[in-house]
Parts: sequence; C-alpha cells; structure tokens
Amino acid sequence: MWEKVLSSLFHSGQTQGKLKPSLTLHPKWTQIFSGETVTLTCEIPGGEISYVYWRNDQESPKPVVILQPDKQTFSGETVTLRCEIQGERDTDWKYSWYKKSSSLSPVSKDQEYRISPVSESHSGEYTCRGKHRRGSHNSEMSEAVILTVSSALSPPASLIISPNTTQHFTSDSLSLSCEVQSNSTGWTVRRYTDNGEVSDCSSDWGSITGSTCNISSLQSSDSGVYWCQSDSGGNSNPLNITVTNGDVILESPIHPVTEGDTLILRCKYRYDSSDLRADFYKDDLVLQNQTTGEMTIPNVSKSDEGLYWCKHPERGESPKSWI
Repeated sequence: MWEKVLSSLFHSGQTQGKLKPSLTLHPKWTQIFSGETVTLTCEIPGGEISYVYWRNDQESPKPVVILQPDKQTFSGETVTLRCEIQGERDTDWKYSWYKKSSSLSPVSKDQEYRISPVSESHSGEYTCRGKHRRGSHNSEMSEAVILTVSSALSPPASLIISPNTTQHFTSDSLSLSCEVQSNSTGWTVRRYTDNGEVSDCSSDWGSITGSTCNISSLQSSDSGVYWCQSDSGGNSNPLNITVTNGDVILESPIHPVTEGDTLILRCKYRYDSSDLRADFYKDDLVLQNQTTGEMTIPNVSKSDEGLYWCKHPERGESPKSWI
C-alpha cells in the first residue's frame, strides 16, 4: 500500500490560517505495483507545497508452480503444471512458462501448462511468470519445479518359450527361459496348472539347464500359466500354454500382438508338417478357408481380439486361443 509523508507549509496574505490540500491520484487504481506509472496532483488553494515524499511499499508477487500429479511420472501419462499467484485473482494475469530459461509458450490467459502424452524429453526444470493484464507489471519468476519422466514401466524379466507358440502337442518338447532386463539374479520359471497347483521348474515336470527349464515330453497336465519369478518377488508377464492330445493345433504368437502389426496363424497336423487345408474361426464365425493352412491378418487392431481356432473336416479342430 502507499505510504505518504507530506509536510507542507502554507503562506497566505489572509488571516484565516492554514488551508487544507487536496490530493488526486491518476489512474484511480486501488493497488499499485513496482514499475507502473501514476500521476499525483496536490492542489492547495492560495498556498504552496514545501515538501512532498511518496514511497511504494508493494512488492511484486511471486507465483508458485503446482505439479499434478505430484508422483513418479512415466511416459504416456498426462502432466499438468499450474501457475498460482497467491492472494491474486487468476483472471487478472497472463502467464508465460519456461523450461531452463526457454519460453515454452507465448503469454496467454491460461495458467495451466498441460503435457499429454508426456515423454522423457519433457524432463527438466519448469518456472512461470505472470504479467498483469492492467499494465506493464510482471510478477517475479517462480521457483523451479523439477519434472522427471521415466520410461514406461516394463517387467524386469521376460519369459521366452521355444517353440514360440501358444498350443503344443503332447509328447513334444518345450524350453522356457527367463530373459532378465537388468543385472538381477535368482529368477525361476514357475507355473499354475489347470489342477490349481503352483510349482517351480523341477524334476516333477521339467529339468534345469543353466537358466533354461526344459520339458522333454509334454503332457496335457502341463497346460497352464507360466511366468518368471525372482527371489525378491519380481514377476514377468504370464503366458498361457495349451497342450493337447488331439491331432490339430493352431500356431499363434505367444506374446500379445501390437496394433498395426501383421498376424499370421497356421493350422498344423500332428503327423504331417505339410500345409493343412483348414477353416479358420474367430468367436464361432468362419473367417477364412485356406488350402495353405495359413491365414494372415494385416494391420491388426483392437477389433481383431477374440478366440481363434482352426478346423479340418477329417482331422478335427484345434483348441481355442485368445489373441
């Protein structure tokens, strides 16, 4: 607020005594900031001012940057930075955003800077400053807020299966290994079978060679969910494996298919590795009839998700697999 120190001596040829001065402020703002220009007029009928002193004690406000959400941030998420000037009306200010002293956006009325989707390149120190809409007055620069964006969460290990398909014939062999993303150790292949048992790779159903679990002769009871688990409790993504004693299987990718990729499905006969004429189904509907035993779906999308299987008129049909 304005502090006034006014000392006046009035001289008049009349005997009525001292006269009362009249002070006028222009523009008639109720709040004045450093750097703004005002005109003060002091009128004293029949007298003169010997001394006038004015001092502006109003400091420029300092904004605060609020980061939302205020937790660990990963690529692909949405981040909002909000510039708050305490004790001021939001609508009185325009805002500029800076990252390491580089302007992020032109002055705008918006006090929020939204990043979606955020990436690791957005990591850095962010500050903001306000400019009052009424004049040339600027706020101070805010203290910096540090935004750290990490790569999207991924499992610390992956389960690798060979042959790389969901369905397998009984008596076939299968190898499973844990591909570790870091230097962590102590990873074990585990499974949850259809009979409700959870167990590690062992002499009961497999043998360990180095970091690989081998099943030399698959049985129907080997169907289940397999994954890698560390001594500290870390887990890989689980994978479903189906073992059938039938004569037909559907070869499909063991890992999820990414949108935009090409999906190839093959219908295989137990006793003959040559192409098998087959009908391909999805959710009880015939998709294609192929004499080559192979069906291709280019540029897959979310709508292609479903239960797939194949069928031969004489040799039977495969189990169903979710893709």
